[in-house]
Amino acid sequence: MFTSIKDFAAEWTNEAEMTQKIMNALTDESLGQAITDKHRTLGGLAWHLVESVHYMTSLGLAFDAPDNSDAVKKSAAALAGQYERVSRAILQAVETQWTDAKLLETQTIAGQEWNNGGSLRFTLMHQAHHRGQMTVLMRQAGLKLPDLYGPTYDSWVEQGLEPLA
Repeated sequence: MFTSIKDFAAEWTNEAEMTQKIMNALTDESLGQAITDKHRTLGGLAWHLVESVHYMTSLGLAFDAPDNSDAVKKSAAALAGQYERVSRAILQAVETQWTDAKLLETQTIAGQEWNNGGSLRFTLMHQAHHRGQMTVLMRQAGLKLPDLYGPTYDSWVEQGLEPLA
């Protein structure tokens, strides 16, 4: 749970940069990659990250929804652009519309009491959760994975190091 806007802003900025790296690495051809036909595609996960941030408007934040057009959902560049826009928008909304005290206020979500700081933490961790899923699909699609919390196998190889496998 976040208890200060400053702490949220710092962590969101860092995590959103990592999500943006993932989004920027996608290609139009990779968007259809899926583990099975019963699971979300890579493009479906990318869109989910774009649109799910806007859920925070149900808790009293105001910012524009992402473009929901089919053209966006079929374009890796458009998905990356929409993510960049919505990730900046939520940060600006939190910084200008909420106070530290507002983070302690509670809302009822699906019959459960959540404080706003906890909802922000959930939103942030939700991004990390789906980034993990996306990296598996990206690897299957033959994409180069960006370094996030540490180097990737490919980064080690590029540096002439023996990858830890």
